[in-house]
Amino acid sequence: MCYGHATMRALLDAVRESCVERAWSQGVELVRAGGVVAEPGDGDDELLFRIRDRGLAVSPTVTLWIDDREWDCDCPIRQDPCRHVAAAVIALARAREEGEALPRGGAQAARVGYRLRRAPEGVEFHRVLVRQGPGDGAPELPVRHTLAALTSGKVARGPERGLQVIATQADMQIEVALASQTRGVLPRALMAKIAPLLADCPDITLDDAAVKVDGAPVFLQGRLGDADDGDGFRLYLVRDRTITESFKNGVVLCGDTLRVYGENTLSRRELKELPKGRTYPRDQLAHLVTEVIPSLSRRIPFKVKTKRLPTLERARLRVEFDTEVIGETLSVLPTLVYGAPAIARVDGDRLELLGGGIPRRDHQAERSFKSKLHAALGLVPGQRSHFTGSEAVRLVERLQSYGGELRGEGPRAFRRVEGLTPKLSIGPGGVALRLLPAGDDDAIDGEVGEVGERGDFALALSELRAAAPSSVDTARAVEAWRRGESMVPLLDGGWAPLPVDWFERHGEDIAFLLAARDDDGKLAAWATPTLARLCEALNEPPPPELDALAQLVDGFTQVPPAALPEDLTATLRDYQRRGVDWLAFLREAGLGAMLADDMGLGKTLQALCVIRGRTLIVTPTSVLHGWASELARFRPGVDVHLYHGPRRALVDDDGPSVTLTTYAVLRLDVELLADHRWDTVILDESQVIKNPESQVAQAAFRLEARFRVALTGTPVENRLEELWSQFHYLNRGLLGGRREFQDLYARPIAAGLHGAAARLRERIRPFLLRRRKQEVARELPPRTEVVLRCELDPEERRLYDAIRAATREEVVARLQAGGGVLQALEALLRMRQAACHRGLVPGQDATRSSKVDLLIETLEEVVAEGHKALVFSQWTGLLDKIEPALAAASLRYTRLDGSTRDRGAVVREFQDPDGPPVLLISLKAGGVGLNLTAADHVFLLDPWWNPATEDQAADRAHRIGQTRPVLIHRLVAEETVEERILELQLHKRALADAALEGADQAATLTRDDLLALLE
Repeated sequence: MCYGHATMRALLDAVRESCVERAWSQGVELVRAGGVVAEPGDGDDELLFRIRDRGLAVSPTVTLWIDDREWDCDCPIRQDPCRHVAAAVIALARAREEGEALPRGGAQAARVGYRLRRAPEGVEFHRVLVRQGPGDGAPELPVRHTLAALTSGKVARGPERGLQVIATQADMQIEVALASQTRGVLPRALMAKIAPLLADCPDITLDDAAVKVDGAPVFLQGRLGDADDGDGFRLYLVRDRTITESFKNGVVLCGDTLRVYGENTLSRRELKELPKGRTYPRDQLAHLVTEVIPSLSRRIPFKVKTKRLPTLERARLRVEFDTEVIGETLSVLPTLVYGAPAIARVDGDRLELLGGGIPRRDHQAERSFKSKLHAALGLVPGQRSHFTGSEAVRLVERLQSYGGELRGEGPRAFRRVEGLTPKLSIGPGGVALRLLPAGDDDAIDGEVGEVGERGDFALALSELRAAAPSSVDTARAVEAWRRGESMVPLLDGGWAPLPVDWFERHGEDIAFLLAARDDDGKLAAWATPTLARLCEALNEPPPPELDALAQLVDGFTQVPPAALPEDLTATLRDYQRRGVDWLAFLREAGLGAMLADDMGLGKTLQALCVIRGRTLIVTPTSVLHGWASELARFRPGVDVHLYHGPRRALVDDDGPSVTLTTYAVLRLDVELLADHRWDTVILDESQVIKNPESQVAQAAFRLEARFRVALTGTPVENRLEELWSQFHYLNRGLLGGRREFQDLYARPIAAGLHGAAARLRERIRPFLLRRRKQEVARELPPRTEVVLRCELDPEERRLYDAIRAATREEVVARLQAGGGVLQALEALLRMRQAACHRGLVPGQDATRSSKVDLLIETLEEVVAEGHKALVFSQWTGLLDKIEPALAAASLRYTRLDGSTRDRGAVVREFQDPDGPPVLLISLKAGGVGLNLTAADHVFLLDPWWNPATEDQAADRAHRIGQTRPVLIHRLVAEETVEERILELQLHKRALADAALEGADQAATLTRDDLLALLE
């Protein structure tokens, strides 16, 4: 080697300076294990090393550029430099100190070699292990185990025991390709499959002589010569002249290089006739020239040995366009032809003769024609394309100026005419929309709506007809705009441009009002705010019937004050009073309402102020009795009936009454509950019906009520479809069908399309009220979030890395192929458990964990300073393992989970100033319905991708009644999937913001999210 000691030392120092301590130590261990073997590089300054690493099935390749002090490693580890680079430079330096040019690996280091032998049935294939370092034993051993077993050191018996096998990516791919047939004479197809892989293997011999492998196959070759009669032509096959030896299983030797015969693409008849030769007389010349020779030339190497092929005619290449009109679709077929009139047409790679001679083909000109045609018009010769709307009109105009021959009815049917001008007027008689052609004020007229006898708005868009030649169906114009088209067909032919700017401003409302009609043409009540907003946007005075609803357009702050119930015993805060006014206003208008205030702001109290008549309230089981208590406390004049338990029965009550039930009972007794006509239906924690296909959501959709209310602090948790489901219960049809909602809102918002989130917010704004704590409850103390990071001990790290390595490769492959989401979630579950406590992983046993140690240490400080703390986990098994640690630290505690029967007693005990300072809670049992303001510290032990769940937990302490600052602790294990989860939470919070606040970005739990977590 041409580099000196100083150069080597400079490289060593450069890697040492850039390497983290952990990676350097791991590199030292790899060198001690003798797992570094050198290979020849591309030059004196480039050295290649294979590194045996038990953590990886494939031995990474490290490249060192000595003079440049550069390095590279193809391992999947993201550190730079990684432990393999460290091992390479350390091994190289030690070899130099010992007088060796390159490290040879330990005495037990071995790599894979390939030994091929001639046999009567073909070439035999064998793999061997070739020792790399000095030591006793045979220099080569046959491979008798899988490379996975050999590289992981799992071979416990036999001569291979203890060998440190280094396997390349090519070695592993060859083993996969071999499957069960790992030796002997391999069939032709298998040899063809592994030949390109063997080309990357340096140690191959044939009968002990070194050979190379070329993955490029060889083929039979075609020749065209003169026939024996001197008049025709003879077509025949010959063998590749570079072949020096052939074998029965498709292998050939070309000098010192092995190759394989390529896949045979000749027909059985061709293989039978062409070796002997096939003669073509002159009367078959056109067939020979235009079909046979091009066909063979595409499949095998081909040479013309004769000089007697005739001179072909020169004919100009040109393009013809055949157009056809199918309904509102333009069909275009472009064709490349030779001659005028045409004597031949280009049909793919073939030339189809049309009579009159054989043209000389100009392949370059054909390619140029095709390229220009595709670039200019997006058309491909010989392929029929279809166009509609403005695209078809523009194409006809471009075809007319392109220069080819244009035939058919397309130019007439898709001619462009002058555009349309929209005129919309709103008056006492209704709403009229007119689409007028240029220069005509009365040609087209269509009724959009009219006022009914009771003030209801009937919406009926009639098919428009007029004498003007450019008349258009207005409903079709609206549909065209919704599809993103810019033109509409005229009734008598031709197309007119839509007034896109006007439709961009008002088309969404027009289309919404059209879709909001019932079977009788009446406008749904929930659509009237949109009609009021349209009146305001067009500076038109609304009909008198819309005056009240117009206040919803400007925001709930302008709605009139509502009378409070006479039996109300509570004093409302200002924001609660405004919420009651808003709810009462929507109740009188017959519209559903979603109250989505932050948890702890008194949604229950606001809802109790607007119930009247017969009311059904559906709640989670955990808060059913809490609602009964709130009713008795704040509305003592209302009769309350619990519809729950095995002996439940509905009570008929003509006066003001409330029936309290649970989502589980609603799902079971939907037939009975849906058979009643309720004055009011309230769904508490309405995110329970976020899945529209669930039985409980389907049951909620069937409930009949004059006034519907949804109460939730988390209207959107994971997907925007959750919002659709809740509004389908509140105001059915407001957000269209599920598919329409996906097309108009969910997918555009997820893609970050500007304006999509604003359109959704505008649509739901009159029916959704959401206030943040920091906005309306400024008396609440501050809330601070911190991340407590712990480092896994060696045993925990080994278990975590083993779980990650065992699952990641297969799971990632399935995710990238479009499946495997459930398996990915299972892998994440195991990885998260290992990051929290080894004892949570099946088959593992441990009494402590680094995360629990950090929790106890922090709790001791918190309790010593006189604070109380909530400790949340989604796994009761983790809570079980925390209890002994709390007892050992003499920290008093109590616990609440799904098995707790008397939740109230546990809450009272903890809220008592003299009660235990620590409360262990499972997320599922304690996420809603609890007031735990005695605590001012909240510990979240196992973060997950949905931040709404964690917010629910934190809000148990940070709510009305809390007087001290609240500190939220997230415990995170370093260098684990938990750190990725924190990053993903930031993206997930944007989902609710996009729908309810001011962001234009959103995300769901996608395969890309899962891939990012598994990296």
